[in-house]
Amino acid sequence: MRSGAKVAVIGGVFILFTGGVGYGAYNVLGNGGGSGGTESKSGVTTKKSGPPSTEEIRTTAKHFLAAWASGEAPLAAQLTNNEAGAEPSIAAFRDSAHVSEVTMKQGAAVGAKVPFTVSATVTYEGRSKPWTYSSELTVVRGLTTGRPLVDWTPSVVHPQLDRNKQLRTGPAAQPPIKAVDRNGKELTKEKYPSLGPVLDQLRQKYGDKAGGKAGVELVITSAGGADTTLLTLAEGKPGLLRTTLDAGVQAAAEKAVKRHSEASVVAIKPSTGEIRAVANNRKDSFNAALSGTQAPGSTMKIVTAALLLDKGLVAADRKVECPKEVMYQGRTFHNLDHFEIKNDTFTKSFARSCNTAFIKQIDDVDNDAALSEIARGAFGIGLSWNTGVRTFDGNVPPASGGEAAAQYIGQGTVQMNALTVASITATAKNGGFKQPVIVPRSLDDRELAGATRPLSGSVWRQLRDMMRATANWGTAANAMAGVPGDKGAKTGSAEVDGQATSNSWFSGFSGDLAAAAVVQAGGHGGDAAGPLVASVLKAG
Repeated sequence: MRSGAKVAVIGGVFILFTGGVGYGAYNVLGNGGGSGGTESKSGVTTKKSGPPSTEEIRTTAKHFLAAWASGEAPLAAQLTNNEAGAEPSIAAFRDSAHVSEVTMKQGAAVGAKVPFTVSATVTYEGRSKPWTYSSELTVVRGLTTGRPLVDWTPSVVHPQLDRNKQLRTGPAAQPPIKAVDRNGKELTKEKYPSLGPVLDQLRQKYGDKAGGKAGVELVITSAGGADTTLLTLAEGKPGLLRTTLDAGVQAAAEKAVKRHSEASVVAIKPSTGEIRAVANNRKDSFNAALSGTQAPGSTMKIVTAALLLDKGLVAADRKVECPKEVMYQGRTFHNLDHFEIKNDTFTKSFARSCNTAFIKQIDDVDNDAALSEIARGAFGIGLSWNTGVRTFDGNVPPASGGEAAAQYIGQGTVQMNALTVASITATAKNGGFKQPVIVPRSLDDRELAGATRPLSGSVWRQLRDMMRATANWGTAANAMAGVPGDKGAKTGSAEVDGQATSNSWFSGFSGDLAAAAVVQAGGHGGDAAGPLVASVLKAG
């Protein structure tokens, strides 16, 4: 063994220490809590079944943590249900991450889950620094052996790890950056937690262009992704990187998403495409605001309305049918609570989000690719955007039959996120598409996407006026009541298979700021996502 370990009990909690104390008696791993068999009177060993007992959970966790803390990767891996997968990750803890002097503090189990705290030292080429973090493991019954085993996942070693990520200590791949907003105010992960993934990507892409010098860091690496710094052993010299973000709007966005779990919001300046804020409130670190792929519900009607206006099939002041329900090629579609609007304008149907008024126009469009073409050509959806960080730029594939009808109201195969819906709203406000950016184009002279078929001024004016009606007396009126100035909005809710409550979507503009938000399982657009957007617009 590389080093020994000793076990102490403090306040009923196991604490495992390493370094300097022999642990030759570690053969207990094959017995007690680590054994799955029981011996009958005849001497025959039978395999246990059922969930592990409280004692098995406690003891298995203790032995696993002791082996890991001692640097005995093979032994620790044998105590998991995936020995081949566990051993490299546990070995890399010392060999690649250069972690030593490990202390494990085991907490009380909650069911089969055992929390624990790691305190250690990270050392690289004479530089050392203490490192502490918390994780958890789960004990399960081995399927073939019947033994209690740690249910292996890389997140046991560190909660941010998965099978595509690993820990590494060494010279940083890129110099650090000092990211600032459009007014020169510094943007940090500590003050603006949602910007963590964004700042990591900006450092990866522009660190060598910002004039800094790399330091020595413990990072989480991933194939093709940005490194995430966990600990800095030697400070590098950060280079200055100016972004298009606005610290005030970002702060409002960070505060807004905290009202709901699984919420995202993005704000954009319509006249330039500059991204002013990006915020998420999620259990994981996925940047859903920029990279999510979800059906946007009735916020998609901004694009559909533009199509119908462009084709001359409707006009803002022209009367349209809005029945309670409509059947299209075998699929029945209805309005919320089966409402209907009799003998009124397309503006009224847009402002009240009448599904049937839109679906009834499909046959007259007579082009399965029409919605896809206008989304791409006029709104930039599905083009390759070069914002400065990784983004999913929307998808509206050609569709026919009932699938086309679903697309017209933002369901089915339409895929968006808060960024793309905010951009659609910004395009409607501005009268033309401006590709979103989070760092100036002048930084690297990258090519930006552009609209290939801008719509007429008449179409844009009618579209803006209908969004204004929605914000002032339509479905968005309550949420937008406190937003000052020239304002417009669109609500949406998107049904998701296997989800009892629909996702809440909302987009709006006020002056030269547009924003969109989505709240997972938030229900009606104006109820959950609407107040988030309103808060961000007020800050702008």
